[in-house]
Amino acid sequence: MPAIDLHTHSTASDGTMTPAELVRAAREAGLAAIALTDHDTIDGLPEALEAGVKAGIEVVPGCELSVETEIGALHIVGLWVDPYSYTLKKAFDEIRERRRSRNEQMVANLSRLGFAISMEDLQAEACGTIGRPHMARVLVARGLVKDFEHAFDGFLGRNGKAYVPKDNISDVEAFELLHSTGATPILAHPFLISHNEDELESEVRRLKELGLEGIEVYYSSHTIEMTGFIKKLAKKYNLLPSGGSDFHGYVKPDIQLGKGVGNLFVHNSVLDGLKAYRKSRGLKI
Repeated sequence: MPAIDLHTHSTASDGTMTPAELVRAAREAGLAAIALTDHDTIDGLPEALEAGVKAGIEVVPGCELSVETEIGALHIVGLWVDPYSYTLKKAFDEIRERRRSRNEQMVANLSRLGFAISMEDLQAEACGTIGRPHMARVLVARGLVKDFEHAFDGFLGRNGKAYVPKDNISDVEAFELLHSTGATPILAHPFLISHNEDELESEVRRLKELGLEGIEVYYSSHTIEMTGFIKKLAKKYNLLPSGGSDFHGYVKPDIQLGKGVGNLFVHNSVLDGLKAYRKSRGLKI
């Protein structure tokens, strides 16, 4: 049975494989298709699409937006984005400027805590957008912290001493941006919003009204019960099922491409369903 993975990351954001390496790894893993969904960037898509042609594997161009809502931050995956969209590039340039300011604040906080790293150090570590994983890598490489877990728990995570909240775009802006470029918006890893099923359903219902079209039924950390609940939500609110591993490479070593933590399987029929929906709407695939 052919498997797919519609949620992955490369060095264009915070993954550890280049877009081409990621596509080749997907082929070696026996996947029929992969979506590259880097955080707040489409810079890796041309390379991934070219690699897909060479490797004989379907590549769905995507991205993942960090979005601010009334209940906190969540992530929206956009599938079939235009890899050369000026509108997206401009929006992501603005987002990157916000992120640059945040990174500088976190580097300053680390410096005050006695960890002397610089933006230049981070840029040397990153191939694309700088993020907290790059800070963690520098801290670990210099022996300033024991490992990634220590880096995030103590300093870079939400409760860390150097943490600075993201300045994300709003949910309304995110849906407008994705729809304006012909992309299909998918709610990523829904149970990271809340493990309370009533709260989760309330948020899914609200997002549906704003323009949500799909939801990740299949995800690395989902139990059988979680998957079953999200399936019911998808059916109840007429949302397209999607799924993927959220693969990043060695920064998330427990997550395997196409397999998540070992038990993930996203059937190719999920991709067929997404394509059929887009065809019915006159959208490109």
